[in-house]
Amino acid sequence: MKTSNDCVNNNYLEYVKSISPKTKQKRSLLRAFWVGGVICLVGQGFRYLFEYGLGMSGDELSSYVSMVMIFLGSFLTGLGVYDRIGKYAGGGSIVPITGFANSVVSPSMEFKTEGYVYGTAAKMFVVAGPIIVFGIASSVLVGILYFIGFRIF
Repeated sequence: MKTSNDCVNNNYLEYVKSISPKTKQKRSLLRAFWVGGVICLVGQGFRYLFEYGLGMSGDELSSYVSMVMIFLGSFLTGLGVYDRIGKYAGGGSIVPITGFANSVVSPSMEFKTEGYVYGTAAKMFVVAGPIIVFGIASSVLVGILYFIGFRIF
């Protein structure tokens, strides 16, 4: 037996479905794929530049490539370019290192009018904060388990 709440919920769901824009999945997937690939290609280009052009290797090479990609993601976010890339590419713009830089810089840019301490610094990790906390907590837990002799890997 249907109640009045079921009718209201169904009417609401039909209304939302009628006004929601239709998603073009194939186009969205293609855009995400090629934009994410281009971001990775840029990172690989910097890796080759530093490795063969400047003679770097190992951890030094990885660190410099990571720093350049984080800088580019942050810089493009500050200019408003990364937001347009994200709107166009969707999930393709969330390539790990540049997407993370974007998630740290975006809230701080949004709240900069509240000042450096209460705006920029306090809001910087609104999106990325839970990820950082979970990563640190997980690594501490794995470190403790490894220390007491429980080998996971």
